[in-house]
Amino acid sequence: MTDIPHSLTPPDCLVAVMIAVSASDETIHTAELLTIERIVNHLPVFADYDQDRIAKVSEVVFDLFSEEDGLDALFGLVRDNLPEKLYETAYAMACDVAAAEGHIADGELRLLEEIRYELDLDRLHAAAIERGARARHLTL
Repeated sequence: MTDIPHSLTPPDCLVAVMIAVSASDETIHTAELLTIERIVNHLPVFADYDQDRIAKVSEVVFDLFSEEDGLDALFGLVRDNLPEKLYETAYAMACDVAAAEGHIADGELRLLEEIRYELDLDRLHAAAIERGARARHLTL
């Protein structure tokens, strides 16, 4: 595994959560990758982010997913390196990635539920975030 796990920045953590959601159904779709790219390119939390780190963070996520307790390790890294004030931001980004294709796969739903639990998000706040993601990704 790379040396990144011990030096995850807050933006790395946000990217890791988005990659994890994308990979949770065992297929990373183009729409999800484009959503991650759009988020990283446009949101202020990524203003000074080196986008070359996305590949390294992705590798960390994939390595962790190949381990038995990798998801727990991923959440530990996120909780250790992401300020609590950005937990809802992480969830919002995760919801946007999950909704990018117009439907949410079972694996993505389970991971979103796990993210809510692991980051101790208020259920009402999470529902509002989910509703916003749904509204942004509706098609005609």
